Amino acid sequence: MAKLTVNKQTNKFLWFKVCCLTIALFLLSSCTHPTPAKEFAPEVEIVQKALAVRWQQTEQNLAQQLNASLPEIEISKIQVQKTKPLFIDKLPTYHLEGKYNLRLKFPHRQVKQVNNSFDIYLQRQEEDNTWRLLERDRTKSTWTSYLIK
Repeated sequence: MAKLTVNKQTNKFLWFKVCCLTIALFLLSSCTHPTPAKEFAPEVEIVQKALAVRWQQTEQNLAQQLNASLPEIEISKIQVQKTKPLFIDKLPTYHLEGKYNLRLKFPHRQVKQVNNSFDIYLQRQEEDNTWRLLERDRTKSTWTSYLIK
C-alpha cells in the first residue's frame, strides 16, 4: 500500500488556497444585490392603468393650456418587452419597457396611434394589491409616485 506523505509546507499552501477561495466567494456573494422575483411583476391590466394615468396627466396639462376638453382614451395591445426587477426605497419595483396602441376619442373624430413606446417604473406597495407608478425627477434625483387604481 502506498503511503501518502504531506509535508507541512503543502498543508499550509492548501489551507491558504481554501481560505482565499472562501473569502473570494463571500465577497462575490455580498456584492450581488437581491432583486424582486419576476414572477411578481405587474400584470398587463396594471400596466394599462399606469399608462392611462400617465396619459391623463399629459392631457390635463395640455387641455388646461389649450382650454379644451379631454378626449376619451383607449389603450390596447400592450406588449411588455423588457422587465427589470429592482428595489426602490426597499419596495419591489419593476422597470418595464414595451409597446402599446392608443385610441383618442374626440367629440367629432378619433385618432389611433400604433406601436407607441413606454418606459415605466411600477412599484408594489406593502399591501400586495396596491401599485404605484413612479416617475423620476432627474433634476432633483427624486421619485414622484401616483397610485394606480
